[in-house]
Amino acid sequence: MSEQTENRPEHLADEAELDAFVGDHDRALVEFYTDGCTICQSMEPVLGNVARATGIPVGLVNPRDDPPLVDRFRVQSVPLLVLFEDGEPVARKAEGFVGADELEGFVEA
Repeated sequence: MSEQTENRPEHLADEAELDAFVGDHDRALVEFYTDGCTICQSMEPVLGNVARATGIPVGLVNPRDDPPLVDRFRVQSVPLLVLFEDGEPVARKAEGFVGADELEGFVEA
């Protein structure tokens, strides 16, 4: 995979792709979003910048059509950002728009 692709958010289709994505990386950040969510759309370039600045892989998943995913990660609002380490969720942020500096601090904490 090229560095260009590696540092861009990757769209994940479902729970299986999400599990494979977080399983492939020591640390990963995943945004749970829905289509039509303007805050989610505005987060995508920020997530790309954070991926490039920190080297952390970023995944994007729409849990709307996957109720088990909603239950598993207690998705109550979007965007929901979940930080994974060794395939396990270790931190989450569901406060609407998050700027790049704050998000970098979140993934590096």
